[in-house]
Amino acid sequence: MSELQQVLQHLKQPEYVHVLLNPMPVYGLVCGVLALLLAVLFKNKQAQIVGLVVVVFASASAWPVAEYGERSYDRVYSMSNPEAQQWLDVHAHRAGQFVYAFYVTAVLGVVALLSQWKLPKLAAKLTVVTLLAAIVSLGIGGWIGHAGGQVRHSEFRDGPPPVPVKPHEHEKD
Repeated sequence: MSELQQVLQHLKQPEYVHVLLNPMPVYGLVCGVLALLLAVLFKNKQAQIVGLVVVVFASASAWPVAEYGERSYDRVYSMSNPEAQQWLDVHAHRAGQFVYAFYVTAVLGVVALLSQWKLPKLAAKLTVVTLLAAIVSLGIGGWIGHAGGQVRHSEFRDGPPPVPVKPHEHEKD
């Protein structure tokens, strides 16, 4: 099997796609927050539009990350040791509870983008609100990702998860 065939085969596995996509909300928001912060500080409308687009894209990318994470739960759980399973449950719980912050940020970003043309007097305020939401989402993404990193990277574990949660209730198709 060629390497290309292997990659194409891996892309059929939700856990592989989740690992590929999971940095996007966090790394994308870091870039979007920096771009938007500078654009707001310099009061540059074109740069604000670019920053908002990056924030919207990064925030919206949380949806496929969460979807593929949910689809991969059973397989990853079954191949994990008990401590990793606890971390996986914490990761899944955090993602399920707080992924909506990313969706709110994406919607705010779209509204702020549209306001650039339709409501220019409100655009600056909406852009700042979007920036603040992006910073909050970035923190949440780091917190969710921290628990996710503990699942497969035992070298970063200093013990069990901080708060045990009930095993993830995975929806069966």
